Amino acid sequence: MSVHDELATVQRCLDDLMRSVGRLEKQLGSGSLELRRVRSDTNHLRESLALLRETAVASAGPAKRPDLVTISDTPYDVSLWVDTDDEGLGARDRRAP
Repeated sequence: MSVHDELATVQRCLDDLMRSVGRLEKQLGSGSLELRRVRSDTNHLRESLALLRETAVASAGPAKRPDLVTISDTPYDVSLWVDTDDEGLGARDRRAP
């Protein structure tokens, strides 16, 4: 599924949750602390999903695959290493420290 489809599914589930919480409030009354917390949490989820949708829309461009670099199997030219030091060993014509 695409990100858009997943977000739409989450939105539908969240809408169902909001309706269920509304029905619970009608049956139990909205005065209990627990029910107010559930209502508050569902509102936070709605806000978070809206922010997630905005972020997903902004970054919904196709994922660009990095350019591949071909590395040849042929040995490197020995002249590349003239006047170089081996890391931790020093120059080639001197003893290691």
